[in-house]
Amino acid sequence: MIEKITGPVFEYLAEHKGLIETARKVGLPLGGTFFVGGQRTEETIETVRTLNQDGRAVTVDCLGEFIETEQDAIGIADECIKVIHRISEEKLNAQVSLKLTSVGLRLNPKIAVAQMTRILETAETFDLRVTINMEEEAVCESIIQVFEQLHRRFSNVGIALQANLYRTRFDLERLHSTVRVVKGAYTGPEDIYIERKETVDATYLQLVKQNLLQGCYTQVATHDEDMIQEVIRFVHRQGIGFDQFEFQMLQGMRPKRQQELAAEGYRVVIYVPHGVDWYTYLMKRLAERPANIGFTAMSMLRL
Repeated sequence: MIEKITGPVFEYLAEHKGLIETARKVGLPLGGTFFVGGQRTEETIETVRTLNQDGRAVTVDCLGEFIETEQDAIGIADECIKVIHRISEEKLNAQVSLKLTSVGLRLNPKIAVAQMTRILETAETFDLRVTINMEEEAVCESIIQVFEQLHRRFSNVGIALQANLYRTRFDLERLHSTVRVVKGAYTGPEDIYIERKETVDATYLQLVKQNLLQGCYTQVATHDEDMIQEVIRFVHRQGIGFDQFEFQMLQGMRPKRQQELAAEGYRVVIYVPHGVDWYTYLMKRLAERPANIGFTAMSMLRL
């Protein structure tokens, strides 16, 4: 019931132009910095430095929610390239992530390919990984096709796949590549999206295990302790090295557990949102899963 009531409210707030412009001008509120790296590059780089100090790596997510022209797409790519240069200059333990729609996928897939090529060429120079985020099912096939085109040329590109989509198990077999496995925040028609939590959880673990057994580097993106423990048991049982996978968590979510896993020798990568569209990022996460309101509050208490 809470999703039916609050989801549309947060979706409305996420796209409210007046609030968006105000957020961009005012900057991150005090609470926002707990979940977002920063609006400006130097703010985010400082966040990366802090996380690196106790052994946590970072994937800087270059936000770009409102792309209306090719120049907008170029601007997001330019910012991403700037972040890559700063990571390299300071020898930080970090990589980058972004949505293809933020570099022009909806305008024309050729624009997205051109901007991603610029980003990947720069990242390749500095031996940095780039992960393409997954989005709603309507653009899923387009994202995968662009990824396949890029992957033929670049070995440093990976992709996120969502456990709550029926098609994902076939996509995993099709791609045979570095994959970030997520449960999936988007929802939709029941013949496309898996709604039952128990089924999503089981599918999630199946995807992680399958990708690991295929010998592909796997980014295990979850805050669920049961999922974490099962992955740990599985890699030990199968003799899979710690260099074949990493745990990923969102900035601000379970920081104590992040530190514990890093201290135990696991590679832990924190997903750090970056850019002027931080407000829309936060609102959309709440729109997708209004229950995150409670989870977020609990996370802030569970330092």
